[in-house]
Amino acid sequence: MRVLAVLLVGLAVEVTALVAAFDAWGALPTLGLLVLGGVAGSVLMRREGARTMGAFSEALRTRRPPHQEIVDGVLIAAAGFLIVVPGFISDVVGLFLLFPPTRRLVSRGFVRRAEERERAMALNFRYGQSPMAGGVVVDGVVVEGDVVDVRPDSASADRPELT
Repeated sequence: MRVLAVLLVGLAVEVTALVAAFDAWGALPTLGLLVLGGVAGSVLMRREGARTMGAFSEALRTRRPPHQEIVDGVLIAAAGFLIVVPGFISDVVGLFLLFPPTRRLVSRGFVRRAEERERAMALNFRYGQSPMAGGVVVDGVVVEGDVVDVRPDSASADRPELT
């Protein structure tokens, strides 16, 4: 419900900004600014996307978790979407997400939260709590050999018995 409210408020702000720009500057300068923002955003998105893909490949090559690179990629995709949507506010937010210094400010929080969740899940798993269903993980030993049914309620009379 919150997301819908944020989208509706954002849409209302975008329409208000466009109407104010049309009133202040006229149609041609307003459309020119929208096109200029889209072109600049697409050039930046292409450059930053290639840079992030290179950093992602480097992280995989050095066997380092690519958390930062994944978040950067998602933020670049979100910025591309915001730039494609016509409007001044969305273009400004999209350009904000495309510039590396400002994108780092946003992505650090996401990476920090992801790493905290990963640590918490690892601790839960280590101390016997399954991260999937909240159950208990039972340690066991794998023994090579044949599978033998040892359930006492099995109806099979010809099953082998363990002694």
